[in-house]
Amino acid sequence: MIQAFGLTSTPRKELPPAVDDVSFEARAGRVTALLGEPGAGKTTVLRLMLELQRGRGVTHFRGRPLHRIAHPSREVGVLLGEVPGHPARTVRGHLRMLCAAAGVPVRRADEVLEAAGLVSLRDERLGTLSRGTDRRLGLACALLADPHTLVLDGPAEGLSVRESRWLHDALRAYAVQGGTVLYTTADPKEAARAADHVVTLERGKVVADQQAADFSRTRLRPRVAVRSPHAARLATLLAKEARTAHRSVEVVREGGNRLSVYGSTCADVGETAFRHGILVHQLAHEVGDMGPGAGTEERFGPEVLTVTAGNGPEPGPPAARGTDAAGAEQETDPSARPGPAVTAAKGPEPGQPDATTVAPTDARQATNRPAPASTTSTAATAVAPGNRTGSARPDPAPLQPAPTSALRTPAPAPSPALSLTPGNDPLGGASSVLPPPISVRSAPSPLRPLRYELRRVTGVGTGIVTGAVVLVLSAVTAVLLARVGHTPQPRLLAAWPREVPLPPAALGAGLLGALAFGDEFRHPALAADRGTVPRRLGLLTAKLVVSAATALLLAVLTVGCDAQVLHLFYGREFVRVPADWAALSAGWAGLTIGCAWAGVLAAGLFRSTTAGLAAVVAVPVVVVPLVQKVWNGQSVRTAADLPMRVREILLSQWPFGGERYVVAVLQALVQPVGSALALSLTALLCAYLLMTLRGRVR
Repeated sequence: MIQAFGLTSTPRKELPPAVDDVSFEARAGRVTALLGEPGAGKTTVLRLMLELQRGRGVTHFRGRPLHRIAHPSREVGVLLGEVPGHPARTVRGHLRMLCAAAGVPVRRADEVLEAAGLVSLRDERLGTLSRGTDRRLGLACALLADPHTLVLDGPAEGLSVRESRWLHDALRAYAVQGGTVLYTTADPKEAARAADHVVTLERGKVVADQQAADFSRTRLRPRVAVRSPHAARLATLLAKEARTAHRSVEVVREGGNRLSVYGSTCADVGETAFRHGILVHQLAHEVGDMGPGAGTEERFGPEVLTVTAGNGPEPGPPAARGTDAAGAEQETDPSARPGPAVTAAKGPEPGQPDATTVAPTDARQATNRPAPASTTSTAATAVAPGNRTGSARPDPAPLQPAPTSALRTPAPAPSPALSLTPGNDPLGGASSVLPPPISVRSAPSPLRPLRYELRRVTGVGTGIVTGAVVLVLSAVTAVLLARVGHTPQPRLLAAWPREVPLPPAALGAGLLGALAFGDEFRHPALAADRGTVPRRLGLLTAKLVVSAATALLLAVLTVGCDAQVLHLFYGREFVRVPADWAALSAGWAGLTIGCAWAGVLAAGLFRSTTAGLAAVVAVPVVVVPLVQKVWNGQSVRTAADLPMRVREILLSQWPFGGERYVVAVLQALVQPVGSALALSLTALLCAYLLMTLRGRVR
C-alpha cells in the first residue's frame, strides 16, 4: 500500500508550487492511475514520493518511508522516463548487471526476460530498441528485485494499441497477485479502462479521488455519434419520442450535421431514423471526456438549452458540449460549433450525476473492461512475483467488485493526514504544523559491488577498444624511438618519449579509470530510482580494485607487445632484461595503477569522465613541476640514499629477498612523477571522503 500525505514541491521564486498538498492512497491488489494533463504535476508527485526532489510531505510504502527501507529496490520497482543504460550494452547484460546491484541471483535476469517477452531480444543493444521494447525492458528492470510496489511514469506513452494492451494486462496480473501498482497517464479513457482507482490532478492539486466506476460515470459519458443531412429534424424526433416514452435522453447539436445523443443506443437512434425516412451517414458509439473537474463542480454556459418533459426551456449544465466531443475516440469536425441541447428527462439530470449517490454496479462492466480472471489468464504466469520475505501475497484470484460503500464515496484519507496537511486541525483551530521536509537522498550502493563492477566493465567493448588502441600506439611509438635512437631501454619498452608527459599505457589506464565512474553519471543505471549516483566506500573499493587489475594487465601487455615488435624489427639486443628490473617493474606498475586510480577518484569527485582524464594529464603537466621545485629548492637536510637505509633496516625482517620490492616502491615514490602521483592521489582521496561524509551528514 502507498500512502501519500501533503506532498508539496518547493516553489521557485514567485511561482506557485508545481504540486500543492497532494494526498491519496493506492491500495494493494489494485491498479491506481494518477491522471492529469501534461503539466498537471504527475511526475513531480512521483519524484516527491521517491525522494528524488526536495519538498514537503511524506509517503509510506507499507507503513515506512523510503529512506527507512534497507533495500528500496526490493520494495519499490520504478520506471521514470527512458531506461537508463549504456547504448552499447545488451539487454541481458544490463539486467545481469542490475542483478548484482540489487543483490539478487543472476538467474532472475532470465526470468524477467521471459516475463517481459524479451527472450528473443536478449542480445540486442539498448541503443537499437524500439519504444515498445524499451517499455518492456523498463518493466523488466522494475520487476527485477521482485518488489511489492510498482511506480511507473507514463509507461504507455508512445505505445501502439497492442503494446498498451500487453502492458495493462501485465500490470493487472501483478496487482491480482497482491502487488500495488501506481502509474501516471494523461488519457482518461486509458485510466478508466485499465485502473481500479483514479486520482485526478489539475494544476498540482487533487480534484477527484474516485473508484473506476465513479470516474467513468462522472467524467466519461458514453454517447451515440450521428451524422445526417437532416440532423435538426432527427434531433427533434429523438427528443419527442424520449419525452413520450419517459426516458432520459439528451440530444446535443454539435454543429453542422452532427449530433451527440446521450442515454440512448445505436439501435434506438437507427430505428427512429428508419421509421421517419431520415438518411444517416454515421452511427457509432463514442466515449467523451468531460474534463478534469467533471462531476466535482457545476459548469454552465450560454449555448446549452435543457428542455424537460412538461416544462419550458431552462438553463442546465453543459454536460456534453464541444469539449465533450473533443475528447471522443472518433474525429469530429474542427469547424463545428456546439448548438443548443434538447433534453427529455425524468428524474435527475443525466449531465450531472452525483458521485455520492451512484448506484452500485460492477466497475469492470461500467468501463467495458474484461474481468480480471480472463485478463490474467495469459499474463499472470509471466509477471507473477516470486516468493519474497516479508510480503504475503494471496493466491491468484479474480478481483471482486468494489463494495457499495467504496463506490459511493472515495476512500477516506488516513488519520495521519490530519496532522500533516496544513489547515486540517482536528480541534478546529488554525493548524501551523507543516508536512515534514523531503530530503534528496542518493542511491544505495550495490549489494555486490565487485560483481556489479565486473559486469559493468565487461558488458561493453570500451575497455577492449581502448586496450587495442593503446597496444597499437605503443608498438608504433617503440619502433620509431628505436629507429631514431638515443632512448634508454626502459623507456623504449614502455614507449615513453621524453617529450611526452605520459606513455600511452598510462593514458589508457587513466581513461579506463575515468570511465569507471564517468559512465555511472552519463548512464546512471544505479540511480534510476533514487537520484544521484552514490559515493559509497564499497563501490569505490570495487572500482579501485577492478581499475588496478585492468591497468596492471594493460601495463604487462604493453611491455610484452613492445618487446615482441622490437625483437621482430631489430633483433634480440633491444629486449634484454635490465639489471634493476624489479625497481623498474614496480615503478611501471605504480605509474599505470596510479593513473587509473586518479581517473576513478577525479571522475567520482567531479561526476565527469572529462574531469577524470584531465586530472590524470594534470599530474605530469602541473603537479610534477611543482614537486620538482620543492625537491630542488634550498634545504638543510635531504632524503638522499633513503632506499639504501631502508634496505639496511629491513634486511633482517624481510626474508627471501622481500626487501627488494619495498625498496623498488620507495625508489619510485622519490622520483618526481611518483611523488606527484602519490600527492595527487592523496588529495583526491581526501576530497572524495570529505564529500562522502558531507553527503551522509545531510
